Amino acid sequence: MTDWSRLHHAYGTAEDVPALLAAMTPDPADDTWGELWSRLYHQGSVCTASYAALPALTAAARDWPPAERRMPLFLAGSIIGSTARPDGIADPHHSHAAEIAELHALTEESLHDPGLAADPGNYASLLGTLLHLEGVEVWGEQLDALQEEEYEVACPACETDNYVVFGEHGHFTTADAFYMNRDTAPRHPLRPRDPAELTGLARRLHARTTADGHPDLARKLTYVFGAADCADCGTRFEVAEAVVDRWRDC
Repeated sequence: MTDWSRLHHAYGTAEDVPALLAAMTPDPADDTWGELWSRLYHQGSVCTASYAALPALTAAARDWPPAERRMPLFLAGSIIGSTARPDGIADPHHSHAAEIAELHALTEESLHDPGLAADPGNYASLLGTLLHLEGVEVWGEQLDALQEEEYEVACPACETDNYVVFGEHGHFTTADAFYMNRDTAPRHPLRPRDPAELTGLARRLHARTTADGHPDLARKLTYVFGAADCADCGTRFEVAEAVVDRWRDC
């Protein structure tokens, strides 16, 4: 039995966590989820209580229908994918292998639920969760930006912050953070990658989103794994590499 008094979350002793886990419901708007996220995955960091919560999160995902289990999957995936863990804590892919395998299967099941996965936002988050569970760094978290249609990255040459935009506002780089309200700043067109030229993870994600009936997400991926020109100095860079570099600098 877990001695929660010996564990910690972001705000101190974890003695309040069992009651929160017992109060979980499938409703994403339930305040319990905000309490759990703030304690167990605070600004991307995890604590000893975070890993101790994985069995309960896995059990909830197992017990709830595929269309209703996204909240425990999202939280468990984020905990497992976090690299900001306490000193001395082993890689969860070794210490929680059985739970991760079950969570992976449950996430796949939810990805095929016609009601849940039809929504692009839920689908992208579930796909990101799958990557977290597989140990894929960066993209488990960063896939959510597909729905935001923007990445903020630094130019590898001059270090100017660039907004890589791919959606309703257009497809370009700009240094203007308020580009959505004005168009006076210089804009450089993005250079999407031909799907036939995608390799590795990019090819896998593009093929998966296409096969699962999300052509808009697949199209966005060609920009994310394509090239861009710095809005300030004009240097061409790979968008995905810049996203990874920004993540590592955080």
